[in-house]
Amino acid sequence: MIPITTFAGKKIAVFGLGSSGLVSASALLAGGADVVAFDDAAAGVAKASAGGIPSADLREVDWSKIAALVLAPGVPLTHPAPHWAVQLARKTNVEVIGDVELFCRERRRHAPSAPFVAITGTNGKSTTTALIGHLTAATGMDTQLGGNIGTAILSLAPPQPGRVHVIECSSYQIDLAPSLDPSVGILINLSEDHLDRHGTMQNYAAVKERLVAGVPDDGTAIIGVDDEWCEKIAAGLARAGKRVVQISVRRKLSHGLYVENGKILRARGGESVLIAELGGIGSLRGLHNAQNAACATAAALALGLNSATIQAGLRSFPGLAHRMEQVGRRGAVLFVNDSKATNADSAAQALACFHDIFWIAGGQPKTGGIESLRSFFPRIRKAYLIGEASDQFAVTLANAVPHEIAGTLDKALAAAARDAAASSAHEPVVLLSPACASFDQYRNFEVRGDAFRALVQALPGLQRNPDPPQS
Repeated sequence: MIPITTFAGKKIAVFGLGSSGLVSASALLAGGADVVAFDDAAAGVAKASAGGIPSADLREVDWSKIAALVLAPGVPLTHPAPHWAVQLARKTNVEVIGDVELFCRERRRHAPSAPFVAITGTNGKSTTTALIGHLTAATGMDTQLGGNIGTAILSLAPPQPGRVHVIECSSYQIDLAPSLDPSVGILINLSEDHLDRHGTMQNYAAVKERLVAGVPDDGTAIIGVDDEWCEKIAAGLARAGKRVVQISVRRKLSHGLYVENGKILRARGGESVLIAELGGIGSLRGLHNAQNAACATAAALALGLNSATIQAGLRSFPGLAHRMEQVGRRGAVLFVNDSKATNADSAAQALACFHDIFWIAGGQPKTGGIESLRSFFPRIRKAYLIGEASDQFAVTLANAVPHEIAGTLDKALAAAARDAAASSAHEPVVLLSPACASFDQYRNFEVRGDAFRALVQALPGLQRNPDPPQS
C-alpha cells in the first residue's frame, strides 16, 4: 500500500466503497488523514466498517471541515448528472479527486523523479499497459503494474527512485486527477465511447488529452495519430513545446514510430531505423496490436531500453487473458479465447487476424448485431451460435456462412473442434469471439473465457500455450 501523507491531519471524505475506494480510504488512514467513508450500498459501508474504516452518511457531515472528497471512478462526476456527494462537495468548494490524483501528489512529495508511465485510449489500454510492464520487468526493473487494468494504484508499492509505475487510466480516473503528470504519457487512440459519462465526444477527448498534456517538459508524450482526434491533440502539444512521439500503423512518419510490413521503425532526421519486428508473435497479431506494440516500444525507448531488449520482450509477451489468448493447439488447430470481444467492433479485430475460422459467437446481443462483420464472412468456415443471440445471428449469417445453433459453449466447442480437425485448412482456428455480452449465461466475460479455456484444456492431445496470459 502507498500511505497518503499529503492529507495527514486533514478530514477527507471518501465515497464509493468498491475495491479502489476501500484501498483509498485505507491509504489515507495509513498516512494520517481523518477519514469518513460512505456508499449508496449498505454492503459497501459494512465492508468498510469491518475493515476499520470510519463511516458516516455524507449528507449529514459538516462539509466546511472536509478538505477533499475522494470519489471512486465509477461514480458520476459530471454526466448524466453529478452524484449527490459531488454536489455537496461543490457547494462548499471542496475539491473532488480520485486515487490516481492521490498517487500523483504522493509521488511529487517523496519521489518526483521516479518513472511513472500512464496509459489511456479508447481501445488497447490494457494490452499496452501489460506489455510495457512486461518489457520493463523483463529487464529486471522494479515494476509496479496497476490502475484500470485491475489492481488499485494505491495498493502498489510506493514510488521511489528506480521503481517504475505503469498505470492504465480510464477517462473516469483522469477526470478525477487534475494534476496528473506522468513522466511518460500515452494516448493510443480515440473513438466514440462513454458519452453517457462525458456528454459529448469533445468532452471525452478533452479528458483523455489531459493525460498527455500533463507530461512535464522533460517527459515524453506518446500519441497515436491514426485518428483525427489524436492527430489534432499531438499537433497542439507539439506546438506548445511538448516532447511528442507520434505513432502510426497506417502511414510512414517523418518523425516518430510507425509500423510497416510487420516492422516497428523509428523515423527521425529523415532516416528510419528498425527497432523491432512483430512477425510470428501470436500474442500481438493484428493491426490493433501493432499499434499497442508501437506505443509500448516508444515508452520502453523513453525509459532507456534498447532495441534488442525490446525485441526479446515483445517475443516473450504472453498476451492478456480473454483477448486473443492462444489457449493451445491440437494438431494443426489453434484455439483462441477472445471472450473480451463483447461487441461487433471488438470481434472484428480478431476476425481480421485469421483465415479458416471456426467461429463461436453469441450471448446477450448488442445493438446492431453482427451485420457490420459481413466483410469478414469469407474468412469463416463455420459459425457455432450460443446464447440469446443465436436466432438473430443465424438470420444475419443466412446463406453467407455455414452455421449451427449450439446453444451452449460446451456444445459449440465440441462441434468446432471436431469440424476444425476434419478440415483441409492449413491452420484452422477455433475462435471464441462472441460479439456479445455474456450476461445471459455467464456473470462476466472473464467467467465465459475461463469456461472456454477449461473446455479446450480438457481436450485430449492438446498442446497448451507454454506462457500463461497476464490477467
